[in-house]
Amino acid sequence: MEETISLRDLFQVLRKRLWLIALITIIAATISAVISFFVLTPVYQTNTQILVNQAKSEQQLYNAGAVQTNVQLISTYNDIIKSPAVLDKVIDQLNLDSSAEALSGKIQVTSSENSQVAQITVQDTDAKRATEIANATASVFQKEVPKIMNVDNVSILSKADLAASKSPVKPQPILNIAIALVVGLMVGIGLSFLLEYLDNTIKTEQDIEHVLELPVMGVITNIKNVPKVTNVQHPDMTARVPQRGETFGS
Repeated sequence: MEETISLRDLFQVLRKRLWLIALITIIAATISAVISFFVLTPVYQTNTQILVNQAKSEQQLYNAGAVQTNVQLISTYNDIIKSPAVLDKVIDQLNLDSSAEALSGKIQVTSSENSQVAQITVQDTDAKRATEIANATASVFQKEVPKIMNVDNVSILSKADLAASKSPVKPQPILNIAIALVVGLMVGIGLSFLLEYLDNTIKTEQDIEHVLELPVMGVITNIKNVPKVTNVQHPDMTARVPQRGETFGS
């Protein structure tokens, strides 16, 4: 016999397990808030921009071939910036207690398509240190690229500013709590349906028909608060035993 579940049945399951869904959701949001505010270390981000541009010649103010060459060089420069040849000097300059590989994980170099501007982004648990690393990386790269590539076409377009990086970019408590609420809600709903599926007790007449495959002939209802019957005699029905010397009617 094919079993069908109506939308009403689904809502009844959710209503019956509403306390479980709410409990799991609240616990998930609370754990996320505690971790975001008290466990995770804030991470600050800052960035500086460099411009890859050949010096202009007196005969030609704009050279399309030179611009295209500079754009292609940016991909190479991205790898050079994160190489030990540059980062080792940054570490020595700032006296950082870190390796070039560890420092490279904090640095990200990006550039827009067909753009001569590259952006050096640094993330660190200290805002001041992140600003110093970004500026030092750009400065060291500008000095070292002529020795490495035998070209002098890099200039610093903008430096990292400490005031602009005082707000942490990670963690994001509001976003983490919102994600925890959604995840907790999904887990609560899934667990509710799982418990309902595993519950094989008989509760309704339909369950009896489904299990025994027999029609239900009758149902005994549960009557509650039935008033009790008390023996109360009417005053006119009481009998009086006559005393000696008395007759009925006297």
